Amino acid sequence: QVQLVESGGGLVQAGGSLRLSCAASGGTFSKYVMGWFRQAPGKERDLIAAISWSGGNTYSADSVKGRFTISRDNAKNTVYLQMNSLKPDGTAIYLCAATSRASIVVDAWEYRYWGQGPQVTVSS
Repeated sequence: QVQLVESGGGLVQAGGSLRLSCAASGGTFSKYVMGWFRQAPGKERDLIAAISWSGGNTYSADSVKGRFTISRDNAKNTVYLQMNSLKPDGTAIYLCAATSRASIVVDAWEYRYWGQGPQVTVSS
């Protein structure tokens, strides 16, 4: 069993930045593809960024490309999401997830382990 604990959410003004962290325990972190999803009220859970086992491959959704950066530190069992130039439509719960798939996948059902998700609120 892998446990994921996120931190770093909060309230930020539009145009500001936040850095989310997700610490993993209970498994071999370096063997998991990691993803960050976000879910706004009444909307589906969408993948916004993902990173391969080694960190050599990443995925960013078009909505965040150029503004958000995903990274990982396998020595610290932690994945990060640096969010810059935040917009009000970025207000959502941000969830960290892990999958044992060999490559990056985009569908939420592919991810077996989930964190609780911090709230990020972007004010205009």
